[in-house]
Amino acid sequence: MKILVALTYYRPHISGLTIYVERLARALAARGHSVTVLTSRFAAHLPLREELDGVQVVRVPVAARISKGVLMPTIGFVANRLVWSHDVISLHLPQLDASGIALRARLLRKPVMLTYHSDLVLPPTPVNMLAGMVVNASNNVAASLAHVICAYTADFADASPLLARFRNKVCCILPPVELPEVTRAEAEAWAAARGLEPQHPVIGLAVRLAAEKGVEYLLQALPQILQTHPGATVLHAGPVGEVIGEKEYRRSLQPLFDKYRSRYIFLGALDPHEMAMFFKLCDVHVLPSVNSTETFGLVQIEAALCGTPTVASDLPGVRVPVREFGIGLNTPPRNAAALGAAVLKVLANPEPYRRPRPELAAHFAPDRIAARYEQVLQSLLQN
Repeated sequence: MKILVALTYYRPHISGLTIYVERLARALAARGHSVTVLTSRFAAHLPLREELDGVQVVRVPVAARISKGVLMPTIGFVANRLVWSHDVISLHLPQLDASGIALRARLLRKPVMLTYHSDLVLPPTPVNMLAGMVVNASNNVAASLAHVICAYTADFADASPLLARFRNKVCCILPPVELPEVTRAEAEAWAAARGLEPQHPVIGLAVRLAAEKGVEYLLQALPQILQTHPGATVLHAGPVGEVIGEKEYRRSLQPLFDKYRSRYIFLGALDPHEMAMFFKLCDVHVLPSVNSTETFGLVQIEAALCGTPTVASDLPGVRVPVREFGIGLNTPPRNAAALGAAVLKVLANPEPYRRPRPELAAHFAPDRIAARYEQVLQSLLQN
């Protein structure tokens, strides 16, 4: 099949959505399909066209930014050509341009599979409120035009206002997750080579520095954790200064970062091999997200593949890895005391929260997830 995949941000942007789509696109290409990704040229240095891991990437110039989104005046022209020349369309939401692409696909009688990654929740400003209304309207139009909608889990599908309206055409497919296998000795050598000598226990955080990730609740829980483990260190993997639309959030947390600067270490964005080293180094991983922009948390599975338990927020979808695979504990969102208590409980006895790597890897293997997409897309073509 010739598959057109459309989303707002693709690599080198870092988010759970972009990592998901990158893994999926590569796996579909490896299965013999012709895959094209239509996305934004969100940074001026990026080429308009390139091939990455067997996937053709087409980037559309950005004229302006609004909050976390982009305006691409010429995307309609590019989409006309690409929708026409492909067999099936895979849309990944939230995405401002999804409705226009879905409409073109319908007019050209091309099947549309929509993957709904998360709700759009923005800081409450007049501009953000307007942007949110426009994107949510586009999401709803795209969902109404799609032939099938994919959600990660039934738990999130039942809780999402958008998915609830189209529940009759929602299918659930787990996200693709993979990470290299490394040893503890390799992880310690990697840390030493970076000049890192973190005291244990090591608490890992693998998120963009963004408001929806709830980083402040881990910071607020640190006094409670340090009381029992005075040498505890937080390692934070993920983009910090360059996160789109999050300057104010970072500024608001700076006093706490300054307060714990000897206990809180920023590692920046890491590649997959480095992420494996990072997780192997951690004694516990924390995902303190606060709202429905987080709908699963791929990092929970990545951590579990490395033998590291997770403490994650009890949110629809986000709680599924812990509930179904027993890889950690869930705590109420926005509750620093509960978060701290759960971290201490896991640190005291981590073994019950570890699962065999092959068992987890089989559930989330990108080839397995791509095969499920392939099955759905081929069914749409045949019907």
